[in-house]
Amino acid sequence: MESSMIQTCTNLIKSAKNIVVLTGAGISTESGIKDFRSQTGIYQMAPEYILSLDYFYNNPKAFYQFAVGDLYHPEAQPNKGHEILAKWEEDGKVSHIITQNIDGLHQKAGSKNVIEFHGTMKTASCQNCYKVYKTEEMIDRLHSMDDFYICNHCSTSNKKDRYIKPDVVLFGDTGEWFSKDGFNEILTIINHADCLLVLGTSLKVTPFSTFPQYRSEGTPLIIINKGDSPYDQTKYSYVIHDSIGETMAKINIPLNPPQS
Repeated sequence: MESSMIQTCTNLIKSAKNIVVLTGAGISTESGIKDFRSQTGIYQMAPEYILSLDYFYNNPKAFYQFAVGDLYHPEAQPNKGHEILAKWEEDGKVSHIITQNIDGLHQKAGSKNVIEFHGTMKTASCQNCYKVYKTEEMIDRLHSMDDFYICNHCSTSNKKDRYIKPDVVLFGDTGEWFSKDGFNEILTIINHADCLLVLGTSLKVTPFSTFPQYRSEGTPLIIINKGDSPYDQTKYSYVIHDSIGETMAKINIPLNPPQS
């Protein structure tokens, strides 16, 4: 069954000319980054609270200590899945990657058309003047200043207005792609895809989970994820519950085979 499904997915990807990819934590776990919500995930203690705007503003030091320790992984390297996606983009097969991940591994692998739907841990921004700080700078400030999370580039009567927040989308937060224009751009990208490839996400967290609904009628939905998703039994869905890197390596056929 698995080999048959891999062959089916290989044929679908081989014939596609505009693949849009949705990725979640499952593709990053193969690079050694712990996921959010599995039984071995790092957020067993009410993630909606710890990763919320309220928690950040009420406990900025504790939030940064958590974020730097558990969300920031500059040492992580792309795995086979990331590398194959970058090659498929270079070959003109993949048009966009829309990711829930904040680790930047797609870009590190060479992918260029990446939408970071939940933001990035590479930078942080003052919520008043929008000055951008690199995360390395914030770590240096954390170790050398008491109020390291308060911007000293601008001034307001309320210090909380100049808190420097990591550029990730927290619960209760809004991000660049959560605007009406940003959301519509993503839906247009998905609607124009001739194949939707989902890697490492259970598609259970809104609004990201709604994206496959906006593909055109008859567009194949390929899901490679160890867990189940609400789309596993839907029409035109092709599902493989296995390692992303290993499965992608089996599917990764030469797009332009040499002429005999």
